[in-house]
Amino acid sequence: MRVFGINYDTGFTSAGTTTREPFDPDTVRREMAVIRDELRCDAVRITGGHRDRLETAARLAAEAGLEVWYCPFTNDLTQDELLDFLTDGAARAERLRRDGAEVVFLTGSEISICTAGFLPGDTLLERAAVLSDPQRVRSALATLPAAVNAFLGKAVAAVRAEFGGRIGYASLPFEGVDWTEFDVVATDAGYRDAQNADQLPAGLQALKAHGKPAAVTEFGCAPYRGGAAIASRGDEVIEWNDRARPARFTRPVVRDEQEQADYLRELLDIFEDSGIDAAFAYTFARYDLPHAESDDRDFDKASFGVVKVLPEGRTSTSHPGLPWEPKAAFHALAEYGRNRIRPE
Repeated sequence: MRVFGINYDTGFTSAGTTTREPFDPDTVRREMAVIRDELRCDAVRITGGHRDRLETAARLAAEAGLEVWYCPFTNDLTQDELLDFLTDGAARAERLRRDGAEVVFLTGSEISICTAGFLPGDTLLERAAVLSDPQRVRSALATLPAAVNAFLGKAVAAVRAEFGGRIGYASLPFEGVDWTEFDVVATDAGYRDAQNADQLPAGLQALKAHGKPAAVTEFGCAPYRGGAAIASRGDEVIEWNDRARPARFTRPVVRDEQEQADYLRELLDIFEDSGIDAAFAYTFARYDLPHAESDDRDFDKASFGVVKVLPEGRTSTSHPGLPWEPKAAFHALAEYGRNRIRPE
């Protein structure tokens, strides 16, 4: 595997706010150094729905010597608004590439559920509900690949007009992406759970079958007992308020950082053996799911972050001045990064 990377959230937009508040460039700069020097990552996938933040984090990642996967991850835009966002991002990524950075540009993430017009529903929650409704999902998915590919065709053309590097897209399996015009085949569905564990190897081979570099752009689980068995659905134990912040747990969960750490290491070994080009752990931090001393308010238990975001006003003992402490998963990735044999 050429690239060992991690996701880095600059702020997913929802309910008038984002998942990364505050966004402080000095903190971002220090975190990029941690990703490079302690986790020993080769690359970072920069995600979010704020144009300037994406560019700032991407530039700081490049300054740290990391390969940049520049990845707009927007929410509730129209298709025209998303196309404008991608075109603008491509121009910003090209400036970074011309300054000497290694940059891969992804033409969005999971657009079928995060963008208006592909599935029924005006909001992300409404569109996601369609996918869990047996009576609605079949008809919704019947026309989805054609709509997704029509948009991606326009997006690739617009991005190539601005960006001279490699292009991919962070897909979901049911979108049926036509990869012909892409340089990189990528999926956000790199999660292994109790239901799909026996299907993962075949899925990875299908990614490679396109004859292009293949990437798993997300994989991980939450650090609570049983989190590995549901993997991508780990935050279903959170009930959210109307300000897109955690309100309460839907059921009691027991912190188990070792389960998260073991899961990440096991998946990395599988990805190494599969021969894919790149894999990105999800994620460095979830600033919207902070730790608390009270067990029923410790929302970090549902956070896929490899660091534990501290309550407001507290800073790290291990990394003075930063607002988090490493979890067991952080140390597991750091060990992997130290011991990894990188391809020539």
